[in-house]
Amino acid sequence: MRTRTLALALPLGLVAAFGVAACSDDGGDKPKVGVILPDSKSSARWETADRKYLSEAFKAAGVDYDIQNAQDDKAQFQTIADQMITNGVNVLIIVNLDSGTGKAVLDKAKAQGVATIDYDRLTLGGNAQYYVSFDNVKVGTLLGQGVVKCLTDAKATKPVISYLNGSPTDNNATLLKQGYDGVLKPKFDAGEYVKGPDEAVPGWDNPTAGTIFEQMLVQKPDIAGVVAANDGLANAAIAALKKQKLNGKVPVTGQDATTEGLRNVLAGDQCMTVYKPIKQEADAVSRLAIGLAKGEKPTAPGTVHDPEGNRDVPSVLLEPQSIFKANVNDVVKDGFATKQDVCAGDLAATCAEVGVN
Repeated sequence: MRTRTLALALPLGLVAAFGVAACSDDGGDKPKVGVILPDSKSSARWETADRKYLSEAFKAAGVDYDIQNAQDDKAQFQTIADQMITNGVNVLIIVNLDSGTGKAVLDKAKAQGVATIDYDRLTLGGNAQYYVSFDNVKVGTLLGQGVVKCLTDAKATKPVISYLNGSPTDNNATLLKQGYDGVLKPKFDAGEYVKGPDEAVPGWDNPTAGTIFEQMLVQKPDIAGVVAANDGLANAAIAALKKQKLNGKVPVTGQDATTEGLRNVLAGDQCMTVYKPIKQEADAVSRLAIGLAKGEKPTAPGTVHDPEGNRDVPSVLLEPQSIFKANVNDVVKDGFATKQDVCAGDLAATCAEVGVN
């Protein structure tokens, strides 16, 4: 159920455009959609949210589907794609591991007459017919604004800010950084903040992030704020800060509103997270896929420019939301996280205090 607080439902025109695709039937063989998810370690969302919501949407539409996870293995990613194409999928939805692997799969699918959609991550230089994601520059902007708010609340003066960026092969990480740099660079240039270590985390790998951040703290022990590109990276930074008894004193951002991230926000160890209503993203991509599988040409409300392919990709971009301690309940009310999980153990009192119900 969508809530009035979030106000993130798809535009009516988009629902109308997709509605025909979801209901019609060309009377031929039963359509089949293949989905390749990237991994299960960089973020819990792929298995706990995306798989569930996509499965529900395809079942409701009476469409056959095959959802598999490449587990961050590029060779496996291509093998899964080959199997899906051989097994007769009409549409292939991919969350690429990098643009090179993604492009190879998209090219093969196109050659076999299979329609394609980039999900969550744009494949640069690819040929997907649609792209469905959140506005990742906006997500990054919210991360930058979040750390500024927490530092302002703490009355920090000339704080040293470090960046723990996402994978260098993920275009989303580039867009996120564009967003938070847009907020923070003017403060660096004006001398209000000091730019600290700035590192990318290969494959969004959380243990690697922990190692990188521990090295950052050795290099710059006075780090006063951390822009971490997702909740997994944030938790890795928080673990390193705990060893130095600095957790709660150094604001750390994140995104995905994972249960772990929300608990860190409630505990005061994480400044904020960014909530992306995954069900909206899964519903949007499934509507497109169902339409394509049934031989239709659904419309998308916008475009995103692919600089490598020099083309504008028909796109659906959804709105993210900042989550601080005071509005954690927005995520629980939306059904994305449960009070039982978020408020377990020593966080029960905090949850009651901020109205998580």
